[in-house]
Amino acid sequence: MQKIDETTKTRYSDEELAEFKVIIEKKLNRAQTELGYYKEQLSAMAESADAKVRGLDDGTGTAMNDNIGILAARQQKYVQHLENALIRIENKVYGVCRESGKLISKDRLKAVPHTTLSMEAKTTRK
Repeated sequence: MQKIDETTKTRYSDEELAEFKVIIEKKLNRAQTELGYYKEQLSAMAESADAKVRGLDDGTGTAMNDNIGILAARQQKYVQHLENALIRIENKVYGVCRESGKLISKDRLKAVPHTTLSMEAKTTRK
């Protein structure tokens, strides 16, 4: 069997895509758990009588609520990126740089599985 150089490949094989899918699904499950935690915290703070009583007198609760809201929004965005990566796997276009059209290195995809840019494209993009 002849070994194919990654620079000449136009897409990852179904077996390679299955490996990436496992990585992404693990990260997605963890991210969704964290998002659920943030949402629970926001809900609990909104329902807390203590938070309602303090109102504008104590900005600590408001600041904490804002910080958790920011974390939740960031986590939601990460979840969406991971879900989009799974869609790209299903469409067999996962791992292709959206700027150069070349394959993104496996090492980069393992580190940042939702990426759509190769390191080359990312560094020249600034």
